[in-house]
Amino acid sequence: MKGERKSLKVTEPAQGYSTPGGEIILYNAADGSVNLEVRFGQDTVWLNQRQMAELFQRERSVITKHLRNIFETGELDRESNVQKMHIATSDKPVELFNLDVIISVGYRVNSKRGTQFRIWATSVLRDHLLKGYSVNERRLKELNQAIRLMADVAERSTLIGDEAAGLLRIVAEYSFALDLLDAYDHQAVKKIQGTQGPVAAITIKEARGIVNRLRKHYDAGSLFGQERGGSLAGILESILQTFDGQELYPSLEGKSAHLLYFLVKNHPFVDGNKRIAATLFLWFLQKNAALYRADGTKPIADNALVAMTLLIAESRSEEKDLLTRVLVHLIHPERS
Repeated sequence: MKGERKSLKVTEPAQGYSTPGGEIILYNAADGSVNLEVRFGQDTVWLNQRQMAELFQRERSVITKHLRNIFETGELDRESNVQKMHIATSDKPVELFNLDVIISVGYRVNSKRGTQFRIWATSVLRDHLLKGYSVNERRLKELNQAIRLMADVAERSTLIGDEAAGLLRIVAEYSFALDLLDAYDHQAVKKIQGTQGPVAAITIKEARGIVNRLRKHYDAGSLFGQERGGSLAGILESILQTFDGQELYPSLEGKSAHLLYFLVKNHPFVDGNKRIAATLFLWFLQKNAALYRADGTKPIADNALVAMTLLIAESRSEEKDLLTRVLVHLIHPERS
């Protein structure tokens, strides 16, 4: 499998429709049977229904059925994952679906091509983001300085109530994201203490019940959630282990981060590892009253969880400490 970058002209979107971007990347399957012009924009890749049918070698009606289920069940939000635009070969706007949707469809059709495309797309996006950060590092630092200045001005201003709170929240979120990105890029993510105290663990019976419900939800085959030996029980126990009377992962955030990491990297299931890992990670946070902040917002957004799960899956073993520290920062309610 290989991808070739090529600049192609993209037809302007119709009035009232947004466009995912003007760059097109050529994707070729390893056996040469699939050749797609994949649109790149908004830090993701986009395919239409016809292209997904070609990629996964399924009838278009099958793709339509799975798309309908994905949105009707609330697995993904249509508004934030679908774009419409005019293309030269169509007399009406065509719907384009981003990588999250493409991956969800790929899981449902159980296609090897879906896995190949995900690996290729992840590589392309990572390359784009790394190059983009390298080129724009100075601009990011300037933006971060500007954001801090905005925060100072807001704190000294006459804004009161919801206006001030809203502005400061936006400032804080952007500043945190840029700081964490800079720390990750320079391998300098700091270790934080996190929330101390006893936690409610996930039992093996409880985990298996969640896996069974996921299998029914996705209408998956018997391989979904089928355990490899006793590795699942070992992972659930590993985040609670001690050495010389001291917990290896003393904080709730540390336990949560390592639970996700081990579930993704150790492949305890024949199929469905990433979906099950993300679900058990969220359930662990829920059991320990950490899935939401005091103001009702999520410490880790849905798209951030998807990105971290994929990043863990594609990461090298020596990057474990760095990735788990990033997760701890994302989960921590005060974002130290």
